[in-house]
Amino acid sequence: MTNRKLIVGITQGDSNGIGYEVIIKALSDPRILDMFTPVVYGSPKIFGFYLKTIPEIEHLEVNDITSVKDVQPKKINIINCLPDNVYAEPGQATADSAKAAITALEHAVRDIKNGGIDILVTGPINKKAMSGEGFGFPGHTEFLQNAFGLKDATMLMISSRMKIGVVTGHVPLKEVPSLISEEKILSKLRVMSKSLKEDFGVDQPRIAVLSLNPHSGDGGLLGTEEQEIIIPAIKKATEEGILAFGPFSPDGYFGLSQYETFDATLAMYHDQGLAPFKAIAFEDGVNFTAGLPIVRTSPDHGTAFAMAGRDEADPLSMRASIFAAIDIFHKREAFKDLVAGKMEEKRLEGEERRERPGRPQIA
Repeated sequence: MTNRKLIVGITQGDSNGIGYEVIIKALSDPRILDMFTPVVYGSPKIFGFYLKTIPEIEHLEVNDITSVKDVQPKKINIINCLPDNVYAEPGQATADSAKAAITALEHAVRDIKNGGIDILVTGPINKKAMSGEGFGFPGHTEFLQNAFGLKDATMLMISSRMKIGVVTGHVPLKEVPSLISEEKILSKLRVMSKSLKEDFGVDQPRIAVLSLNPHSGDGGLLGTEEQEIIIPAIKKATEEGILAFGPFSPDGYFGLSQYETFDATLAMYHDQGLAPFKAIAFEDGVNFTAGLPIVRTSPDHGTAFAMAGRDEADPLSMRASIFAAIDIFHKREAFKDLVAGKMEEKRLEGEERRERPGRPQIA
């Protein structure tokens, strides 16, 4: 398990949203630099622009660089990966700000793949603007899943009160029923169960599965997906040793705070999971991508163009994202050490058995 100070890469997100503001505010406490070394992917010029919009922060120790090789501890390192003529237009969704978000993300992913940074925290993006610039993915989760060549990865919303994953993410609601399948639910449960063990230190995670239809389909009267897809998926997961339960009707499940009795919840679609999550845990909520070989988190809010450049954004979710990523990184390292220790014990036991003298042969 590593004891060195971690290097945390933070992408700017959309440069016209509140990304820079929450990053600056989250990193403004000088004690932060004693805990980890931040590396912001974006533009020193735009960083400076937004710094001037926050009067309560007078000075920050900044290191402007072009490569992660030049990172310095005790400073906020800013990797300049954008054109020199870049500028900010707070509150505007523009082609340039979308391109900047894509460039910063791609640069950070290259660095984390090469070992230049330990953790990735992504700033909020404007999905529509990025799509118009050829991004080709509904969001960060899908981009990262593709970047690491994975069959599946799961958006897992986490806070001190709950963890919620989704079967279908950024897709139109009308397409959800056709995208729900037994194998997809089972795949998400596998990813979540593995992540809860390795990333959160839960020995035997219990996962609740929500229904798709009101009242869990009401015996088929309001839909048959529960009987035909969801229940069989839960049964198969149970046969694999995954502690999955349900399906639960979402209104009663959240209304009665049943989520408090489970380690995580699997919702069928985006708003079914994120609406109650943000109602309950918006301030310190974190978006974590479960199933990646690297640790990636993000604030649970968007670009909030309406408040960009006004010194109104709350950095709590960004700060929570950074600390959650660090905690997950250390939990994952501890799990690896635990597994390695158990393997070494088995190896030594095997050697001891081989060296133990056998019974004397009777003539």
